[in-house]
Amino acid sequence: MRTSVLTASVSALLLAMAATVQAQPAPAAKPFVEQEVARFEEPWAMTFLPDGRLLVSEKAGRLLLVDTETGGRTKVAGVPEVAYGGQGGFGDVVLHPRFAEDGWVYLSFAEPGEGDTAGAAVARARLDLEANALEDLQVIWRQFPKVAGQGHYGHRIAFDRDGMLWITSSERQKFDPAQDMASNMGKIVRLRDDGSVPPDNPFAGQGDIAAQVWSLGHRNMLGIAFDGDGRLWVHEMGPKGGDELNLIEKGVNYGYPIVSEGDHYDGKPIPDHSTQPQYRAPVVSWTPVISPAGFVIYSGERYPGWTGSGLIGGLSSQSLVRVAFDGDRAREAERFDMGTRIREVEQGPDGTIWLLEDGTRGAQGRLFRLEPRS
Repeated sequence: MRTSVLTASVSALLLAMAATVQAQPAPAAKPFVEQEVARFEEPWAMTFLPDGRLLVSEKAGRLLLVDTETGGRTKVAGVPEVAYGGQGGFGDVVLHPRFAEDGWVYLSFAEPGEGDTAGAAVARARLDLEANALEDLQVIWRQFPKVAGQGHYGHRIAFDRDGMLWITSSERQKFDPAQDMASNMGKIVRLRDDGSVPPDNPFAGQGDIAAQVWSLGHRNMLGIAFDGDGRLWVHEMGPKGGDELNLIEKGVNYGYPIVSEGDHYDGKPIPDHSTQPQYRAPVVSWTPVISPAGFVIYSGERYPGWTGSGLIGGLSSQSLVRVAFDGDRAREAERFDMGTRIREVEQGPDGTIWLLEDGTRGAQGRLFRLEPRS
């Protein structure tokens, strides 16, 4: 018994060390040329419509319909009120998998609460492209509880191949809720497309809030994507050091704030994952941090060697990071110096990669098309 426990502990330690000790590649030569298409005020997310136009969200509460050929923009009416300030405001925008049939668009945003509180929310609405308006808006999910502060909403959203809705619900800089099953903060949430809870969620029998949860122990998750085999990958910002890329599995606890590959900003240490192997270690960890934001797993063929790779925007690192996957393993393969904060990454219908530049700290909120070098 002791031998098996020791073996398991050593294996967990080696896994954690492998995840943490990452070579930092020198900036790679860019196999693309950035072409500016448009500019925005604090853009946060984007998604392509079937006709090739873009929907772009701006943090202050605007949704814009963008012509990707001319850069022309049209305001979309009917956006919900947002709690704008700090990291709060309008967030993600994603189409329903059957958008061509049902017209549903899903939106995330910081929703104001009573007093000086707010929390992430997800709504769906039908997009009327003739009226350039959202109609029949319904809030289908809310962070609980609403709290004071303007940080760590997360609220990235994605659909899987079965039409389930996934939401990254960050811990609002409150630490402990990430381990508290009476709160859905610091969790990854899995729902049906109408916001109802699937009965096969891992904590379905533990109350209405816990029933939403797929995994726990997360910090600030700003990227979510499924690979070609249906595996779910989520990246999150660490505290002072220890940004993470995690392979998300049912019912698993990823350890924050009990363990982390980084430390608190005030210098107080946080034990590493290797010290408590009951918590899942990240597959990749970055120290120094990249400040990951935006994430796509590339399925096109326009950039040689990129098919199946993860592409992550870097804020403080001012980079585009390419991650290579091998089943349930991953590694940083290349890092491209973009010279500015990258907020969002998206793949266009023809396989072209598009980037949104952040709109703060000197960045200008530009939309870039990455044209492959010939």
